[in-house]
Amino acid sequence: MQAEEKESAGKLRHVVIFKFKDSATPQDIKKVEEAFGELPKKISQIKEYEWGTNNSPEMFAKGFTHCFLVTFASEEDRAAYLPHPEHVKFVELLGPYLEEAFVIDYWAK
Repeated sequence: MQAEEKESAGKLRHVVIFKFKDSATPQDIKKVEEAFGELPKKISQIKEYEWGTNNSPEMFAKGFTHCFLVTFASEEDRAAYLPHPEHVKFVELLGPYLEEAFVIDYWAK
């Protein structure tokens, strides 16, 4: 993608979808939800944040229950976010409860 296309798109979306281990309790999952929700307050590169749980009537979720959408203004912002100490701390908290994750990034059109 050309630099001017990236800039005109303006929003780099980082979609993160979680499947939790069967052993993860509702309290464990709530702790993860709350910790992820704190990241926008701690990492200035996050421009927008939202999340929710799956409620699709289609049967394609494959056990994935939680979707988080993090928006960045640039690839440089995303590059700063990934190794950010607060993000690393969150990933460490998540680890014991996570069965599988699916991540996809795209420039919004």
